[in-house]
Amino acid sequence: MDSFEELKNDMNIWKFFSQSSTIIFLHGFSASSHLIMLLVLSISWAYKRLKIATLESPKPMLKNTYYSLALISCMVLSFYNLLLCMLNYLSGYRHGWSELKFVAQLDFTLKTLTWFVIFGYLHAKFSHSREHKFPILLWIWCAFYFLMSCSYLAIHLGLFWNHLSLSFLVWVSDAISIIVGLLLCYAELFDKGQEGGDFHILEPLLKIRSKRNNHDDGKGSGVDGDSATLYSDAHLWSIFTFAWMGPLLALGHKKTVDIEDVPQLDNHDSARVVFACFRNKLEFDGNDSGNDGQVSTLKLTKALILSTSKEILWTAILSIVCILASYVGPYLIDAFIQYLISPHKQKYKGYVLVSIFFLSKLIRCLSERHLFFRLRKMAIRVRAALFPLIYQKGLRLSSQSKQDHTSGENINLMSVDVERTGLFSWYVHDIWKVPLQVVLALLILYKSLGLASLVAFVATIILMLANVPLGKLQEKFQGELMDSKDRRMKVTSEALRNIRILKLQGWEMKFLAKIIELRNFETRWIKNLLYTSAMTSFVYLSAPMFVSMVTFGFCVLMGIPLESGKILSALATFEILQEPIYSLPDLISMVVQTKVSLDRIASFLCLDDLQPNIVQKLPKDSVEVAVEMVKGNFTWDLNSPNLTLKDLNFRVYRGMRVAVCGSVGSGKSSLLSCILGEVPKKSGSIKLNGTKAYVAQSPWIQSGKIVDNILFGKMMDKEKYEMILEACSLKKDLELCSFGDQTIIGERGINLSGGQKQRIQMARALYHDADIYLLDDPFSAADAHTGTHLFKECLLGILGSKTVIFVTHQVEFLPSADLILVMRNGRITQIGKYEEILSSGTDLMELVGAHEKAMADLNFVKHETVSDNLSNGEKDGNKLCSKKSIQDDEEREPKIYKIEKEVRSEGQLVQEEKREKGGISLSVYWRYFTTAYKGAFVPMILLAQILFQLLFIVSSYWMVLAAPVSEDVRPYVKGSTLIFVYAALFLGSSLCVLTRSMLTITAGYKIATLLFNKMHLCIFRAPLSFFDSTPSGRILNRVSIDQSAVDTSIPHHIEELLISIIGFLGTAIVLSQVAWKMLIVFIPMIVTCIYYQQYYTSAARELSRLVGVCQAPIIQHFAESSLGSTTIRCFDQEERFMDTNLKLVDGYARPIFHFSGAMEWLCFRMDMLASITYAISLMFLISVSKGVLSPGVVGLAVTYGLSFSMQGVVWDLCSLENKIISIERILQYTCIPSEPPLYVEENKPSREWPSQGKIDIVDLQVRYAPHLPLVLRDLTCTFPGGMKIGIIGRTGSGKSTLVQALFRMLEPAVGQIWVDGINISKIGLHDLRSRLSIIPQDPTMFEGTLRSNLDPLEEYNDEQIWEALDKCQLGDEVRKKEGKLDSAVTENGENWSMGQRQLVCLGQVLLKKSKVLVLDEATASMDTATDYLIQQTLRQHFSGSTVITIAHRITSILDIDRVLLLDNGLVLEYDSPAKLLEIKSSSFSKLVKEYTRRCSS
Repeated sequence: MDSFEELKNDMNIWKFFSQSSTIIFLHGFSASSHLIMLLVLSISWAYKRLKIATLESPKPMLKNTYYSLALISCMVLSFYNLLLCMLNYLSGYRHGWSELKFVAQLDFTLKTLTWFVIFGYLHAKFSHSREHKFPILLWIWCAFYFLMSCSYLAIHLGLFWNHLSLSFLVWVSDAISIIVGLLLCYAELFDKGQEGGDFHILEPLLKIRSKRNNHDDGKGSGVDGDSATLYSDAHLWSIFTFAWMGPLLALGHKKTVDIEDVPQLDNHDSARVVFACFRNKLEFDGNDSGNDGQVSTLKLTKALILSTSKEILWTAILSIVCILASYVGPYLIDAFIQYLISPHKQKYKGYVLVSIFFLSKLIRCLSERHLFFRLRKMAIRVRAALFPLIYQKGLRLSSQSKQDHTSGENINLMSVDVERTGLFSWYVHDIWKVPLQVVLALLILYKSLGLASLVAFVATIILMLANVPLGKLQEKFQGELMDSKDRRMKVTSEALRNIRILKLQGWEMKFLAKIIELRNFETRWIKNLLYTSAMTSFVYLSAPMFVSMVTFGFCVLMGIPLESGKILSALATFEILQEPIYSLPDLISMVVQTKVSLDRIASFLCLDDLQPNIVQKLPKDSVEVAVEMVKGNFTWDLNSPNLTLKDLNFRVYRGMRVAVCGSVGSGKSSLLSCILGEVPKKSGSIKLNGTKAYVAQSPWIQSGKIVDNILFGKMMDKEKYEMILEACSLKKDLELCSFGDQTIIGERGINLSGGQKQRIQMARALYHDADIYLLDDPFSAADAHTGTHLFKECLLGILGSKTVIFVTHQVEFLPSADLILVMRNGRITQIGKYEEILSSGTDLMELVGAHEKAMADLNFVKHETVSDNLSNGEKDGNKLCSKKSIQDDEEREPKIYKIEKEVRSEGQLVQEEKREKGGISLSVYWRYFTTAYKGAFVPMILLAQILFQLLFIVSSYWMVLAAPVSEDVRPYVKGSTLIFVYAALFLGSSLCVLTRSMLTITAGYKIATLLFNKMHLCIFRAPLSFFDSTPSGRILNRVSIDQSAVDTSIPHHIEELLISIIGFLGTAIVLSQVAWKMLIVFIPMIVTCIYYQQYYTSAARELSRLVGVCQAPIIQHFAESSLGSTTIRCFDQEERFMDTNLKLVDGYARPIFHFSGAMEWLCFRMDMLASITYAISLMFLISVSKGVLSPGVVGLAVTYGLSFSMQGVVWDLCSLENKIISIERILQYTCIPSEPPLYVEENKPSREWPSQGKIDIVDLQVRYAPHLPLVLRDLTCTFPGGMKIGIIGRTGSGKSTLVQALFRMLEPAVGQIWVDGINISKIGLHDLRSRLSIIPQDPTMFEGTLRSNLDPLEEYNDEQIWEALDKCQLGDEVRKKEGKLDSAVTENGENWSMGQRQLVCLGQVLLKKSKVLVLDEATASMDTATDYLIQQTLRQHFSGSTVITIAHRITSILDIDRVLLLDNGLVLEYDSPAKLLEIKSSSFSKLVKEYTRRCSS
């Protein structure tokens, strides 16, 4: 005490340094820390100076606001500590040097030096280098300094509370240290030049800048970073308060926000820069470890951590601040109660307490807001790193890897695993936060309750352990749920991809039943998962009362006195303990789920790429050889002993035309794939000289404009472009399209015919102007006129000087080839010129013989007629081909675009995805709540939650009012009574929680099931026009992401909102009950909050909708690119496609980023209002006279006030609104217009119908939409039963429209179609389609087995199936396979050749044995010999059936009874071929003349 009196007389300025050894320790610790920093920095600086002097010349310093801020902050600290150093020295000189003053002098000196050296280091670093990235050493130091300053402030507050008088200078020092420390952290964290060091990575990444072209629609991409962004241009106060979101929110308040209105991302947040940085870290780590570049889960995780290290450090600091601030309230509540009951109140102490409560709440709110924003930003960066990584890998995958990983699984990586990995950002700090929170809570409890805190610890551990098995169950159910969802999505995506076939065959309901069956299996796991979640929620909400009941019970048992202050402190602590108890199992579950996702991504990244250097590139001008293959042995499956191609030897010189022919499955397409480097090489060599272009057998057309598909990344050359359109016979097609070459093509070219897709592919290849052209059966989809035109104008004309290798089944083109390769069973059996090899072997003779036999069957064509045609043809052949040829593509019409030029279109086929505008309609909520049990569960759920909140508040009141205020006061009730009543209230509230959770889940599950069934039924019953205009990505988004939200998220969010609203109201009632005057503060606060919420919602809602709209294109682009990866690689377009992916990722990230900013903008303002309201409440409570209010009740109000904020209500309301958009989107798809009914009971046809196959078409008029013109006009004709009918006509003439009308894919506007005396419009769709048969132009096989493809409805036995296979020439091939009828069929039937798939489709109709058969170019992908055999099979087995043929081979339609020639929707000619041939001027006669000329030339 004497010492204290002596120091009291010292100078006021040194009161800070005159306290016990605690102050000496603080100075010593500070001095040591600064000394270590000084030494490390000095060494680092010396090394850097030496390096700069020897390696680089000085560069001009770049101006940077953050750099200047850092320098100013360092100078302020240095000068301020210098001032303190001088004052301390003067004091020591006058009054003598004590131990405290000596340590303080050392501390101030080292601080002055350290901050001056840091100033010099930063200035030297940034003035000699363009790099503005703060060193990691300064990063760590500034964070450490800031935390140390905060800790010192807390210690000084403790000393002050213990009656130690501290000078004003102490608080000034603490304030300066904290503020400047915060500014330093801000300067380093927000520095926009920080990514500058990564820009050198960008050029090796893509080299895109110079190659960008004007037709890449990267709408709104922020990759350039040149345009202003709200966030990067914001100043400190704006970032601190989220005011930078103001302009966007103001715009959203005035109008509906569109993607163009959303500002760009800052350059260093763009996908391009993030991915460059991430890939650099990943590759650097891979090179160091020397593991052949294989990506392990550990490497992937390490690269993600390193690329987001700044965000991780920043969020860690904010987490610590938030946790510390949240425990200040519970720690001081007991002190507040003691203050209230003390007989001699010191007012200043009350105000200090209120200030501390207010500041702690304020700091907690601020740190929480910026923490959440940073965590979301981290998640965006994780997605921006992983999306392009997976996409880039997808472009490089080998064919074997693609078979092992289906596109559905790969899409799941994008839509599920990347999202889940990004979501883990929220949990990344919980690993250390949970133990820290528990330890801090126990320390506070130990202060209040002593040994009873150990019991609280044990109870907490028990609850955590109780959650562990629940967490494991959740993990198991989640895994099973994902697997079952994968299976369902695989079938769904396959069904959507082939919906046209399903509807034509009448199989759509079978597939729907299969999907519903898979869904029923999935819902078992959903149920299990939801009920386990309910139990976890039960444990979570019951935790505070359970722990408090056990702890207070122990106190009563052990005789530890329970006072109001201690009880309130404990209750507030238990409330905070609720979070770690709940977080631990959730954390474990999330860690496991994220590991599974990272494992899946890593295993995908470890899949085999295409073998490098399969093809050896020769110097372009070195030799005359264009392609050379020596002893080549290749196989698609390296693990299989069977080779796909064997012993290939050939040489192709520059400018040669090489034809490849052979029977179905002989290896023709595989040969081209070898030259492209797509087939793994066992041995031998391939040499290639020059660039290459490729036209695939299955056309790959990209979604987008026709012109973009033709240019394919090249700049527009109008003259060249027009010439190529003419050569590819595309001008007429473009004239028929309302938008010309600006017409948007649907997904997979769905609104184009097969021939149009093939010719667009050809135009793409021609425009590329390559040296070597690889054409895989380019003429199969063209009729005689168009085929001849393409051959002459393209192959013989534009490509006359190029090297061309083309696969063909048209024998008539072989004589024009310089070299012919004849293939059989993967070998080249004959090689040479046409005349040379025709007589040297049997293989070519077999193909030519079949063709000649087919031509000989034209027994009704007189020899002299043919001679006449030939002689005429020789005179004007070229003229006919180039000017007068009729573009008779026997193809499907491009649907809506088949309209006359003068008709104004209503818009493109594929429109922007529809999104609702304005607020979520209350009808959406109403429909959701009333879907199950007519909403009967809603009032019961409300009642259960209200009862829980009521019992919870009553239990708190009971404990506070029944316990004494202090040790001096006698308890009002016995300890046992106190605990028993509390336990009863606990059990009652727990029962309410369990009831509410079970009711919510039961109702939510029922609603999800009903909506799923309704949506899928509407989708599968939708007309074909819906699928033509809707990309499958949009539908898949609804049946996967939106359905997942309905399954699990929405019930959970409704529960959370209910808890928040009733909890908020309960807290408001408790606070108001203390003094009704508090309502004067609450009401304006609530009104202001509601105003802010309304102001925010209009913009935030649209941003949330845009997130859903912008996600689908990423997945769709990935799926599309995977299908066309061969074409993309061949044309060297990987860079451009990668650039598009990065733009799409940015487009997805922009609304997410700004939505996060909008959310925090609102929550920040809510928190500020709540904190101010809380402070006013506390001021009122301490100003009330003693005895007016019970100290216990006042303490209870303070305790409840700690968690008082409307932010939780608004957060949960906004989260629910964001999720309820999924309901809105699903409800859109439950209102799709439906096709006519599948069955009409009163008009059900007999089992034998149709028995004859007679078709009467009467005054038929058909249009594609009510606003479009007629496509078929007054069409009247009769197809007699058992007749063979051939339909021909140019593109747009109405051929396929007629077929669609026959199957009722289109309903007639006027007129009727009668089949065997029954009007097909009067019967059910399934009754009609199941009785007719069709072999489509695009052969389709579904994943599964051969048996399931031949007999999807399981109607036939093995004997019948084998018989059908033998008839369609596939029996021998299938018997060779190990699985026979159960042989595997991979996705899209990729492991079967195109011709084999066509034969399987033929097998399906042979099994069905229908009386009406439609052949839509059924033999396009077959060689002539197989084609001839198939025609013989059809003649034999469908002799009594009506066969309607749309074909391009004249041999397919000459052996028919009637020819129907359509022109512009009218019947131009309809008679027997013989009669039409007699009329020399008939269009049919001209077509046959063209074909015979082509075959004879």
